[in-house]
Amino acid sequence: MRLLFVCARNRLRSPTAEHIFAAAPGFETDSAAIAPDAENRITPELIAWSDVILVMEPSHKAKLTKSFSKLLCGKRLVCLDIPDEYGFMDPELVPLLWERVPRFVPSLSGAKPE
Repeated sequence: MRLLFVCARNRLRSPTAEHIFAAAPGFETDSAAIAPDAENRITPELIAWSDVILVMEPSHKAKLTKSFSKLLCGKRLVCLDIPDEYGFMDPELVPLLWERVPRFVPSLSGAKPE
């Protein structure tokens, strides 16, 4: 299963999610940004590649839907409701991601490292 994590600038939250879930067996991960001046912006190719798109905030979901509505047909697009207040690999962000992402991707439930 291919998981695409999206946040505003692709510097903190979505790269953290990409990194921690990349080790889960049977999953491929990537991350991207929605900000127009970000280095790693979301593309139609990334949307086509993904099975599930997980955004960090409701505004990200709204922007994706507005910009890529046709490409999102048939895609699972979910919001994790994680505010922009964490650093990369923040010790509070990692468990929060492990709490929220498996709600939408149940097959990750048993993949959490102890």
